[in-house]
This record gives sequence, structure tokens and C-alpha cells, in this order.
Amino acid sequence: MTPDTPTLDRFYPIFDHPQWLHRMLPHGVKLVQMRIKDQDDATLLAMLQDALNQCRGHDCTMVVNDYWRIAIDIGADWVHLGQEDLDDADLPAIRRAGIRLGVSTHDHDELERALNLDPDYVALGPVYPTILKKMKWTEQGLDKVTEWKGLIGTTPLVGIGGMNVDRAGGVFAAGADIVSVVTDITLNDNPEARLQEWIRATR
Repeated sequence: MTPDTPTLDRFYPIFDHPQWLHRMLPHGVKLVQMRIKDQDDATLLAMLQDALNQCRGHDCTMVVNDYWRIAIDIGADWVHLGQEDLDDADLPAIRRAGIRLGVSTHDHDELERALNLDPDYVALGPVYPTILKKMKWTEQGLDKVTEWKGLIGTTPLVGIGGMNVDRAGGVFAAGADIVSVVTDITLNDNPEARLQEWIRATR
């Protein structure tokens, strides 16, 4: 973790389109990840630039999932990489651009690999069963959250996977510094109201 890494908000929603930001940023979101899939490069560039402009207009930290080259091109401050993303990423180029790094982990080997990169946060998941995507890992559980926090020390720990408002307190108590959420907001009948519940639960 770099010495000047800023303190991140404890609530970390993930969205797949900048249209979500029009709805969510006015309600006080201060940390967000853009995880956009299945778009051509030109569309990705435009979407991520739009998202970054919106976030900066609301004093919100934006993390680019996966697309580190575009993150450099648009002047983003953060990028999140999964383990497979790390295989192809130019980490020196990312660091030269002044971009801070978050890394996904699921087991001890992945955590060791991540820590060797001096990440600015480490994510552990899925803490609970998730419907977002098929994964080879079963739920990690709260004991794993506590173990991970003990291993990474002062580096911020993000708990992700199967999160809802009722589970957030237990995840924080287990050692997570940040809780990340996707479908509990985006699939909710009233995403704005659910978002406000999350903000109340995490601040």
C-alpha cells in the first residue's frame, strides 16, 4: 500500500453502466467500481470517461475494473484487477501512471501473489454465496475475513460476495474495512432506497 493512499469509504457499490451513476451519485456514494463487460474498445472508453467525469463531479472515487489501459488513458485514479487480469497487466505502467491498485483474492496463493504487488486494497470473496457469477470457490465465511485481515495488516480489506445490508455489520466486525455490493442494489425493486439503507448501515 502506498503511503499516500487515501482513506476509502466503507461502502463500495459496483455498477455495469454509467447510467447507474446518474441515479446513485446524488444520494451520496463516495466509492464506486465500474465493471463493464462485452463492449468494444471505443464504447468502453466513452462509458468509462463518462463515469469518471460524473464521479469527479460528485467527489466520488471511481475504480476501473480490469481495463487498466483505458484507466491510464482517461487518467483514472484506481484500477481493480482479478487474478487472471494480473497475468496480462503491465503493473509498472499502472504504477507509473499514478494509479492505485485493488486485487481480488480467494485463497492463500492468490493472497501471497497480491501482497507481493503492494496493493492499495485486497478483496476477499465470495464471503457469502453469490448469484453474480459462477465461481469455483465456495463461500469464504466470516472466519476467513478475520484471517485475511490478520495477514494483510493495515492494507484495507474489501469483503465481497452475497452482501446485503443485514450482513454488513458482521462482515465489518470480522475485520473487513469495506463492504462491496452489486446485485443487492441493482436487482432491488427500489435501488435508490436500498442504496440509502446501505449508506446508513456503513457510516
